[in-house]
Amino acid sequence: MVTVVQCPTCGKAVSWNEESPFRPFCSKRCQLIDLGEWANEEKRIPAQNQDPDGSNSAFEDEYED
Repeated sequence: MVTVVQCPTCGKAVSWNEESPFRPFCSKRCQLIDLGEWANEEKRIPAQNQDPDGSNSAFEDEYED
């Protein structure tokens, strides 16, 4: 049985196997669009140790005068 996923960029069905070299993307174009979104910081993974005001307290203690 072949697993089929949706391309995260365009939503096209993609077979998850060796015949789909850009999986989970349907094409190199969709893969590069996604990479560009990460590079432009349009996508990001939230920090777990971040304070509500946006500062990262784990690193601030090291640099305080």
